[in-house]
Amino acid sequence: MLLTVVAFIVALGVLIAVHEYGHYRVAVACGVKVLRFSVGFGQPLLRWQPKGSPTEFVIGAFPLGGYVRMLDEREAPVAPEERHLAFNTQPLRSRAAIVAAGPLANLLLAVLLYAAVNWIGVQEPKAYLASPVAGSIAEQAGLKGGELVVEAVVGDQASEPVRSFEDLRWVLTRGALDALNVRLLLQPERGSSPREVLLRLDQMDVREADAQLFRKIGIAGPWTRPVLGEVMPGSAAERAGLREGDEVLRVGGVDVVDGSRLRELIRASVRGHEPLEQVWRVERAGSLIDVAVRPDVVRDASGSVGRIGAYVGALPDMIHVNYGPVEGLWKGVERTWEVSVLTLRMMGRMLIGEASLKNLSGPLTIADYAGRSASMGLTQYLAFMALISVSLGVLNLLPLPVLDGGHLMYYLWEAVTGRGVSEAWMERLQRTGVAVLLFMMSIALFNDLTRLFG
Repeated sequence: MLLTVVAFIVALGVLIAVHEYGHYRVAVACGVKVLRFSVGFGQPLLRWQPKGSPTEFVIGAFPLGGYVRMLDEREAPVAPEERHLAFNTQPLRSRAAIVAAGPLANLLLAVLLYAAVNWIGVQEPKAYLASPVAGSIAEQAGLKGGELVVEAVVGDQASEPVRSFEDLRWVLTRGALDALNVRLLLQPERGSSPREVLLRLDQMDVREADAQLFRKIGIAGPWTRPVLGEVMPGSAAERAGLREGDEVLRVGGVDVVDGSRLRELIRASVRGHEPLEQVWRVERAGSLIDVAVRPDVVRDASGSVGRIGAYVGALPDMIHVNYGPVEGLWKGVERTWEVSVLTLRMMGRMLIGEASLKNLSGPLTIADYAGRSASMGLTQYLAFMALISVSLGVLNLLPLPVLDGGHLMYYLWEAVTGRGVSEAWMERLQRTGVAVLLFMMSIALFNDLTRLFG
């Protein structure tokens, strides 16, 4: 819990500070007087003003936001001798640059964070495929499990190398959300030619980017040996006499080829709401034994499923993925662009009803992911921060009043018509923007509560 809170506050503080610093830095460069730079709202916890600087720097008690207060005739009277320092008296190009600088700073931060992940490197599972989910797109494409994916093509885009299972998940996510077919090039087995399979993702009805997405495709995880890990006290596995290190060879009359197939058989060991007893053939310390297993029944997004209360599947084969200085930076640019485009497309699909509003996440989900990523290591935490930084940058560029994109929309109107938006229209648009933003925040918070406590 403490790690989650600290990871969330640090991530949010850094992302907000960078966003506001973008506004601040460009405002100063354009000759605008900045009165206050604040990270957080409410009662100031810390404040200081560098000698010779007109700006007061503040850290507020509530870290959910920040602001840069500039000299502006619309907010307070401005002395005649300082009028040239006011924001509202600046040329249109300067005002637009100041407003756009915040979101662009977040996107630039995302590039650097993704680049840092690429430079440091991370241990990721190799792209060996587990047994496909029964009846899934992957099974229909002819995948059996155990294949190694070396390249992938999304739609008619250029072929891209697949170095790890995380690369493959990203390829599949893009293909599914954009309704584009994905071609996978598999490493040839000894004495055979390279094989290519086509995943028909163009006909998927994808409304939610959740864990069920990969089950629908049929590629839920990397290949692992069907070995049991830690057995929970009082669990179905313990009641059956299963032990850590047992390798499962058969469940009923079905051969178990990997951890994924074993998990599917356990999930399916339910009839209605009642568990089905299964006879498992297990290898333990070189001996073969039969064990009667009656899983517990739990509910998840797909309905009633079986659980045994033990870690299923050995650790997958891992690979250390990292890149050189130039390649790592360029891939940071590419990933930031791809995530930005995907975010905009998802928002557009939610707007027209082609994607579920359940995809919206709020502070509780973000805090939960912050804690999880921080517990996994530095690179995972940096990748999480990069993703949120992209989301913050893209969200603020939306043409919604009260956001930076809404102000840019006003400036576009001014550039086209030669006059600013009237005070009356500004007030109406601001009220509309606040209402839309509160609506989105309410849905996001509801989704948070449903995910965490539903």
